[in-house]
Amino acid sequence: MKYGEKAVQDAILEIWPNPNPNRDYEISISFPEFTCLCPRSGYPDFATIRLIYVPAKKIVELKALKLWLNSFRDQHISHEGATNLIFGELQKVLKPKYLEVIGDFNPRGNVKTVIRVASKRTSPVR
Repeated sequence: MKYGEKAVQDAILEIWPNPNPNRDYEISISFPEFTCLCPRSGYPDFATIRLIYVPAKKIVELKALKLWLNSFRDQHISHEGATNLIFGELQKVLKPKYLEVIGDFNPRGNVKTVIRVASKRTSPVR
């Protein structure tokens, strides 16, 4: 196994303290090379995953997030399942003031899917 494959296999979300917990600010992250596998056909699905959040006490470390998102590449999971799982895990570990996850999937079979999951906004940012 190559070192990158091992890093993806062992990926976990690493959480850091928010350096500015008394200030509401928005973090926007785009991951344009997300892949997973269709649970029915096994064909690859490609997407841009967008994360928008207003942190409370914690922020996500970007390299750990990248590796964790790459771990989906061999999972048979629907667009809806992947987007909701990403949202749920980030919500659980970050407990942000606001979180939005958008799965913008590339067309396949002439069908384009965009999945959006968001929490209720408790912050005036935006």
